[in-house]
Amino acid sequence: MIRVQQADFDAGAEITALSRGNHEVGGVCSFVGLVREGGDKETGVDTIAAMTLEYYPGMTEKQLTDIEAEARKRWPLQDSLIIHRYGRLVPGDQIVLVITASAHRKAAFEACEFLMDWLKTQAPFWKSEETADGKNWVKAKESDDEAAEKWRR
Repeated sequence: MIRVQQADFDAGAEITALSRGNHEVGGVCSFVGLVREGGDKETGVDTIAAMTLEYYPGMTEKQLTDIEAEARKRWPLQDSLIIHRYGRLVPGDQIVLVITASAHRKAAFEACEFLMDWLKTQAPFWKSEETADGKNWVKAKESDDEAAEKWRR
């Protein structure tokens, strides 16, 4: 299941809802991405006051649905969930939640990592950061592309 939403989410409640009653689940892996205040040496940004995420309704949901389906083809998942927020967020706010559930932990871990690597490099979201120097569009990071490359092999 995927959700693109402006509202915050409760990761614990989402994990419970995903796995409740499914006794085939032996492992649940989750990742929560947060807005960082600190800068990034790779991009040269010092301090982030806020981040704004934009997306194209319809297109974004379709691509997230497609990548979730790909994860289900690659690993024996009992269930999965991607929640990605949009709008203006400040440091400490949650941006993304990925949960994967499988009979075995390895599949849950790998599928969660795959989905996050894809979200960081391929998901159709556009991010701008507010800093002391003004607003700047966030550029792709080479380190994120390198992490995603292992899933293309």
